[in-house]
Amino acid sequence: MDLIEKLTAPDGCPWDRKQTPESLTIYLVEETYELVDAIRRNEAEDIEEEMGDVLFQLLFLQHLYRMDLQKIVERNLEKMIRRHPHVFGDESLETSEAVRKRWQQIKQVEKQGKAENGLFDSIPKGVPALIRAYRVSDRAAKAGFDWETLPDVMKKVEEEWREFLAEVHHCPEAQAAGADDRQRLSMEFGDILFTLVNVARFAGIHPETALAESTRKFEERFRMMENAVNRENGSLQELSAEQWQQLWDRAKQQMHDQELGTP
Repeated sequence: MDLIEKLTAPDGCPWDRKQTPESLTIYLVEETYELVDAIRRNEAEDIEEEMGDVLFQLLFLQHLYRMDLQKIVERNLEKMIRRHPHVFGDESLETSEAVRKRWQQIKQVEKQGKAENGLFDSIPKGVPALIRAYRVSDRAAKAGFDWETLPDVMKKVEEEWREFLAEVHHCPEAQAAGADDRQRLSMEFGDILFTLVNVARFAGIHPETALAESTRKFEERFRMMENAVNRENGSLQELSAEQWQQLWDRAKQQMHDQELGTP
Protein backbone atom coordinates (compact mmCIF):
# COMPACT_ATOMS: atom_id res chain seq x y z
CA MET A 1 0.00 0.00 0.00
CA ASP A 2 2.96 2.31 0.67
CA LEU A 3 4.30 1.40 -2.77
CA ILE A 4 0.99 2.34 -4.43
CA GLU A 5 0.98 5.65 -2.55
CA LYS A 6 4.48 6.33 -3.89
CA LEU A 7 3.60 5.35 -7.47
CA THR A 8 0.54 7.62 -7.56
CA ALA A 9 2.16 10.58 -5.79
CA PRO A 10 2.85 13.80 -7.79
CA ASP A 11 6.49 12.77 -8.16
CA GLY A 12 5.60 9.13 -8.81
CA CYS A 13 4.93 7.27 -12.05
CA PRO A 14 3.06 9.12 -14.84
CA TRP A 15 1.41 5.89 -16.00
CA ASP A 16 0.17 4.92 -12.53
CA ARG A 17 -1.04 8.44 -11.80
CA LYS A 18 -3.37 8.45 -14.80
CA GLN A 19 -5.06 5.12 -13.93
CA THR A 20 -8.74 5.06 -13.04
CA PRO A 21 -10.92 2.27 -11.60
CA GLU A 22 -12.29 1.71 -15.10
CA SER A 23 -8.85 1.39 -16.69
CA LEU A 24 -7.69 -0.99 -13.96
CA THR A 25 -10.52 -3.43 -14.66
CA ILE A 26 -8.71 -4.51 -17.83
CA TYR A 27 -5.56 -5.40 -15.90
CA LEU A 28 -7.52 -7.02 -13.08
CA VAL A 29 -9.18 -9.38 -15.58
CA GLU A 30 -5.87 -10.11 -17.33
CA GLU A 31 -4.05 -10.83 -14.08
CA THR A 32 -6.90 -13.04 -12.91
CA TYR A 33 -6.71 -15.11 -16.09
CA GLU A 34 -2.95 -15.43 -15.63
CA LEU A 35 -3.53 -16.69 -12.08
CA VAL A 36 -6.11 -19.20 -13.33
CA ASP A 37 -3.64 -20.42 -15.94
CA ALA A 38 -0.92 -20.86 -13.30
CA ILE A 39 -3.34 -22.81 -11.10
CA ARG A 40 -4.27 -25.11 -13.97
CA ARG A 41 -0.57 -25.70 -14.69
CA ASN A 42 -0.07 -26.31 -10.95
CA GLU A 43 3.13 -24.22 -10.92
CA ALA A 44 3.55 -23.12 -7.30
CA GLU A 45 6.03 -20.31 -8.02
CA ASP A 46 3.86 -18.88 -10.81
CA ILE A 47 0.74 -19.15 -8.64
CA GLU A 48 2.47 -17.17 -5.90
CA GLU A 49 3.56 -14.47 -8.34
CA GLU A 50 0.16 -14.19 -10.04
CA MET A 51 -1.66 -14.05 -6.69
CA GLY A 52 0.55 -11.09 -5.83
CA ASP A 53 -0.35 -9.39 -9.11
CA VAL A 54 -4.08 -9.85 -8.49
CA LEU A 55 -3.69 -8.58 -4.93
CA PHE A 56 -1.81 -5.54 -6.24
CA GLN A 57 -4.69 -4.68 -8.58
CA LEU A 58 -7.21 -5.00 -5.76
CA LEU A 59 -5.18 -2.77 -3.46
CA PHE A 60 -4.74 -0.26 -6.29
CA LEU A 61 -8.55 -0.11 -6.65
CA GLN A 62 -8.93 0.31 -2.91
CA HIS A 63 -6.45 3.19 -3.07
CA LEU A 64 -8.24 4.92 -5.95
CA TYR A 65 -11.60 4.68 -4.21
CA ARG A 66 -10.02 5.74 -0.91
CA MET A 67 -11.89 2.96 0.82
CA ASP A 68 -11.04 1.65 4.28
CA LEU A 69 -9.38 -1.75 3.82
CA GLN A 70 -10.37 -2.79 7.34
CA LYS A 71 -14.01 -2.01 6.53
CA ILE A 72 -13.79 -4.00 3.28
CA VAL A 73 -12.48 -7.04 5.15
CA GLU A 74 -14.99 -6.70 7.98
CA ARG A 75 -17.89 -6.44 5.53
CA ASN A 76 -16.74 -9.63 3.81
CA LEU A 77 -16.33 -11.41 7.13
CA GLU A 78 -19.87 -10.48 8.14
CA LYS A 79 -21.23 -11.79 4.85
CA MET A 80 -19.32 -15.06 5.01
CA ILE A 81 -20.44 -15.70 8.60
CA ARG A 82 -24.05 -14.87 7.68
CA ARG A 83 -23.93 -17.28 4.72
CA HIS A 84 -22.50 -20.15 6.81
CA PRO A 85 -25.22 -20.64 9.45
CA HIS A 86 -24.30 -24.34 9.62
CA VAL A 87 -20.83 -23.35 10.88
CA PHE A 88 -21.52 -20.21 12.93
CA GLY A 89 -25.17 -20.90 13.83
CA ASP A 90 -27.49 -23.71 14.82
CA GLU A 91 -28.39 -25.02 11.36
CA SER A 92 -27.31 -28.45 10.17
CA LEU A 93 -26.31 -28.93 6.53
CA GLU A 94 -24.68 -32.25 5.75
CA THR A 95 -23.90 -32.03 2.02
CA SER A 96 -22.24 -29.50 -0.27
CA GLU A 97 -25.44 -29.37 -2.35
CA ALA A 98 -27.48 -28.47 0.72
CA VAL A 99 -24.95 -25.73 1.49
CA ARG A 100 -25.25 -24.35 -2.06
CA LYS A 101 -29.05 -24.21 -1.85
CA ARG A 102 -28.97 -22.48 1.54
CA TRP A 103 -26.37 -20.02 0.22
CA GLN A 104 -28.69 -19.02 -2.61
CA GLN A 105 -31.62 -18.65 -0.21
CA ILE A 106 -29.62 -16.33 2.00
CA LYS A 107 -28.51 -14.29 -1.03
CA GLN A 108 -32.13 -13.89 -2.12
CA VAL A 109 -33.05 -12.57 1.32
CA GLU A 110 -30.10 -10.15 1.22
CA LYS A 111 -31.26 -8.79 -2.15
CA GLN A 112 -34.81 -8.03 -1.00
CA GLY A 113 -35.51 -4.35 -1.33
CA LYS A 114 -32.59 -3.84 -3.73
CA ALA A 115 -32.85 -3.00 -7.41
CA GLU A 116 -31.65 -6.48 -8.38
CA ASN A 117 -34.43 -8.93 -7.58
CA GLY A 118 -34.33 -11.24 -10.62
CA LEU A 119 -32.82 -14.69 -10.33
CA PHE A 120 -29.98 -13.85 -12.74
CA ASP A 121 -29.47 -10.18 -11.88
CA SER A 122 -26.40 -10.73 -9.72
CA ILE A 123 -24.57 -12.78 -12.36
CA PRO A 124 -22.02 -10.39 -13.90
CA LYS A 125 -22.72 -9.64 -17.56
CA GLY A 126 -18.99 -9.58 -18.35
CA VAL A 127 -18.08 -13.15 -17.38
CA PRO A 128 -17.17 -15.51 -20.25
CA ALA A 129 -20.24 -16.89 -22.01
CA LEU A 130 -19.57 -20.49 -20.98
CA ILE A 131 -19.31 -19.59 -17.30
CA ARG A 132 -22.42 -17.40 -17.50
CA ALA A 133 -24.37 -20.18 -19.23
CA TYR A 134 -23.43 -22.57 -16.41
CA ARG A 135 -24.43 -20.14 -13.69
CA VAL A 136 -27.71 -19.21 -15.39
CA SER A 137 -28.69 -22.85 -15.91
CA ASP A 138 -27.63 -23.73 -12.37
CA ARG A 139 -29.79 -21.02 -10.83
CA ALA A 140 -32.76 -21.92 -13.01
CA ALA A 141 -32.38 -25.55 -11.92
CA LYS A 142 -32.24 -24.59 -8.24
CA ALA A 143 -35.46 -22.64 -8.74
CA GLY A 144 -37.10 -25.84 -10.04
CA PHE A 145 -36.80 -25.34 -13.81
CA ASP A 146 -34.78 -28.37 -14.88
CA TRP A 147 -34.77 -31.77 -16.53
CA GLU A 148 -35.27 -34.82 -14.33
CA THR A 149 -32.39 -36.99 -15.53
CA LEU A 150 -29.19 -36.82 -17.57
CA PRO A 151 -30.74 -38.91 -20.40
CA ASP A 152 -33.48 -36.29 -20.65
CA VAL A 153 -30.86 -33.60 -21.24
CA MET A 154 -29.09 -35.79 -23.79
CA LYS A 155 -32.34 -36.11 -25.74
CA LYS A 156 -32.51 -32.32 -25.80
CA VAL A 157 -28.94 -32.19 -27.16
CA GLU A 158 -29.96 -34.54 -29.98
CA GLU A 159 -32.98 -32.36 -30.71
CA GLU A 160 -30.87 -29.21 -30.84
CA TRP A 161 -28.31 -30.97 -33.07
CA ARG A 162 -31.05 -31.96 -35.53
CA GLU A 163 -32.27 -28.35 -35.64
CA PHE A 164 -28.72 -27.16 -36.33
CA LEU A 165 -28.29 -29.76 -39.10
CA ALA A 166 -31.53 -28.57 -40.68
CA GLU A 167 -30.13 -25.02 -40.83
CA VAL A 168 -26.84 -26.30 -42.27
CA HIS A 169 -28.70 -28.20 -44.99
CA HIS A 170 -30.73 -25.07 -45.67
CA CYS A 171 -27.52 -23.08 -46.03
CA PRO A 172 -24.63 -25.47 -46.89
CA GLU A 173 -22.25 -22.64 -47.86
CA ALA A 174 -22.32 -21.06 -44.41
CA GLN A 175 -19.31 -18.80 -44.96
CA ALA A 176 -20.97 -17.23 -47.98
CA ALA A 177 -24.38 -17.00 -46.31
CA GLY A 178 -26.25 -13.80 -45.73
CA ALA A 179 -26.58 -12.15 -42.34
CA ASP A 180 -29.99 -13.71 -41.60
CA ASP A 181 -28.78 -17.23 -42.42
CA ARG A 182 -25.65 -16.81 -40.29
CA GLN A 183 -27.77 -15.51 -37.43
CA ARG A 184 -29.99 -18.60 -37.54
CA LEU A 185 -26.94 -20.87 -37.67
CA SER A 186 -25.42 -19.00 -34.73
CA MET A 187 -28.59 -19.28 -32.66
CA GLU A 188 -28.96 -23.01 -33.30
CA PHE A 189 -25.29 -23.63 -32.52
CA GLY A 190 -25.65 -21.58 -29.34
CA ASP A 191 -28.61 -23.75 -28.32
CA ILE A 192 -26.40 -26.84 -28.67
CA LEU A 193 -23.68 -25.31 -26.48
CA PHE A 194 -26.17 -24.17 -23.84
CA THR A 195 -27.73 -27.62 -23.66
CA LEU A 196 -24.27 -29.23 -23.43
CA VAL A 197 -23.56 -26.94 -20.48
CA ASN A 198 -26.54 -28.56 -18.78
CA VAL A 199 -25.19 -32.00 -19.64
CA ALA A 200 -21.96 -31.03 -17.86
CA ARG A 201 -23.92 -29.74 -14.88
CA PHE A 202 -25.85 -33.00 -14.55
CA ALA A 203 -22.60 -34.95 -14.84
CA GLY A 204 -20.97 -32.87 -12.10
CA ILE A 205 -18.50 -31.27 -14.50
CA HIS A 206 -17.80 -27.56 -14.89
CA PRO A 207 -17.80 -26.89 -18.67
CA GLU A 208 -15.20 -24.11 -18.43
CA THR A 209 -12.73 -26.42 -16.69
CA ALA A 210 -13.45 -29.29 -19.10
CA LEU A 211 -13.02 -27.10 -22.19
CA ALA A 212 -9.84 -25.54 -20.81
CA GLU A 213 -8.33 -28.97 -20.23
CA SER A 214 -9.32 -30.23 -23.69
CA THR A 215 -7.90 -27.10 -25.31
CA ARG A 216 -4.66 -27.50 -23.34
CA LYS A 217 -4.43 -31.12 -24.46
CA PHE A 218 -5.00 -30.15 -28.10
CA GLU A 219 -2.36 -27.41 -27.90
CA GLU A 220 0.18 -29.79 -26.38
CA ARG A 221 -0.40 -32.40 -29.09
CA PHE A 222 -0.17 -29.77 -31.81
CA ARG A 223 3.13 -28.49 -30.42
CA MET A 224 4.45 -32.04 -30.54
CA MET A 225 3.52 -32.20 -34.23
CA GLU A 226 5.16 -28.82 -34.85
CA ASN A 227 8.35 -29.97 -33.15
CA ALA A 228 8.40 -33.19 -35.15
CA VAL A 229 8.04 -31.29 -38.43
CA ASN A 230 10.63 -28.68 -37.42
CA ARG A 231 13.17 -31.38 -36.58
CA GLU A 232 12.92 -32.56 -40.18
CA ASN A 233 13.02 -28.99 -41.55
CA GLY A 234 9.54 -29.48 -42.96
CA SER A 235 6.53 -27.21 -43.22
CA LEU A 236 3.11 -27.73 -41.66
CA GLN A 237 1.44 -26.15 -44.68
CA GLU A 238 2.91 -28.81 -46.99
CA LEU A 239 1.62 -31.83 -45.07
CA SER A 240 -0.93 -34.13 -46.63
CA ALA A 241 -4.04 -35.25 -44.77
CA GLU A 242 -2.43 -38.65 -44.24
CA GLN A 243 0.74 -37.08 -42.81
CA TRP A 244 -1.33 -34.89 -40.46
CA GLN A 245 -3.12 -38.01 -39.19
CA GLN A 246 0.16 -39.89 -38.67
CA LEU A 247 1.64 -36.99 -36.72
CA TRP A 248 -1.51 -36.64 -34.64
CA ASP A 249 -1.57 -40.34 -33.77
CA ARG A 250 2.12 -40.21 -32.85
CA ALA A 251 1.59 -37.14 -30.61
CA LYS A 252 -1.41 -38.79 -29.00
CA GLN A 253 0.63 -41.90 -28.20
CA GLN A 254 3.51 -39.78 -26.91
CA MET A 255 1.21 -37.94 -24.50
CA HIS A 256 -0.30 -41.22 -23.39
CA ASP A 257 3.17 -42.61 -22.66
CA GLN A 258 4.09 -39.47 -20.71
CA GLU A 259 0.97 -39.78 -18.57
CA LEU A 260 1.87 -43.38 -17.80
CA GLY A 261 5.50 -42.48 -17.14
CA THR A 262 6.70 -44.62 -20.03
CA PRO A 263 10.14 -43.48 -21.32
